[in-house]
Amino acid sequence: MSGAPASAAGGSPGATGATGAPGASGGQRASGGPGGPGASSGPGASGAHGAAGAPDAEGGPKTPRGGKLGAAAVNQASLWNIANILTMIRLVLVPGFVVLMLADGGYDPAMRAWAWAAFAVAMITDIFDGHLARTYNLVTDFGKIADPIADKAIMGAALICLSGLGDLPWWVTIVILGRELGVTLLRFVVIRYGVIPASRGGKLKTLAQGTAVGMYILPLTGLLASLRFWVMGVAIVLTVVTGLDYVRQAIVLRRRGIAERRAAAVEAER
Repeated sequence: MSGAPASAAGGSPGATGATGAPGASGGQRASGGPGGPGASSGPGASGAHGAAGAPDAEGGPKTPRGGKLGAAAVNQASLWNIANILTMIRLVLVPGFVVLMLADGGYDPAMRAWAWAAFAVAMITDIFDGHLARTYNLVTDFGKIADPIADKAIMGAALICLSGLGDLPWWVTIVILGRELGVTLLRFVVIRYGVIPASRGGKLKTLAQGTAVGMYILPLTGLLASLRFWVMGVAIVLTVVTGLDYVRQAIVLRRRGIAERRAAAVEAER
C-alpha cells in the first residue's frame, strides 16, 4: 500500500499518511506539533487515530475496547479474597459435619469428636471472615449473602442433628432457629428505613449458642454433661432477649423512617 500513487488511494493528499505526506501528520498531533491542512479530515489521519484509539466527541481519548472487560475481570477476581474463602469453607463443612455427626447411628465417640472439630472450625471462621472483610475492605455482595447463610446452615444442621438423635429437645431447636429466621425476615422488612446494627448482646448470644451446641456435640459425661445444660439455658435466654430487642429496634426504626418521609413530603409541598 505504501508504494501506490495517491490517486489510487482516493486522490486525497491526506490519504498518503503511510508515506509521510504532510497532510497525514497524525504523529505531529500526538507530539503536540501543528497538523497539516488534511490532518483531521483525510482518511489517512482518521486511520492512524483509529489504530491507537480515536478521540471521542468531547476531545478525550476513547476507552480501549478491552477496558470494560478488564474492569469486570478485576471485580470478579475480588470475590476470591480471604474473607469469602473462609465463608466458602464454612459452607463446605456443613455436609461434612452432618455425615460425621450421623455416622454409625450418631453415637460413635470418635465420629462425634470429628464432628465437633468441624463445627468448631466453622464457628471460628465465622468470627474471622467478618472481621477481615471489614478491616481490609473485602466486603462483597457474595459475602453479604453467603455469610449469614453459612452461619445459619452450620448452626441449624447441628441443632437438627442433635434433636433428631434425641440429645436435645426439639423445642430448643425451634426457639433458636425460629428466632434466627424471624430476625432475618425482620431485617428485610425494615431495610427500606435503615439497617438494624448488630449488638453486643447478639455477639454474646452467638458465643453462648456455639459453646452450648459444641458441648452437646461432644460425648460428655459427668459434671461437664450437667454443665452443658446450664450453658444451653443461658444461650436460650440470650436468644429470646436479643430477639425481642431486635423487634424493638425494628419498630423504632420504622417509626423514625415514616416520620422522616412525612417531614420530607411536607417540606416538598412548601
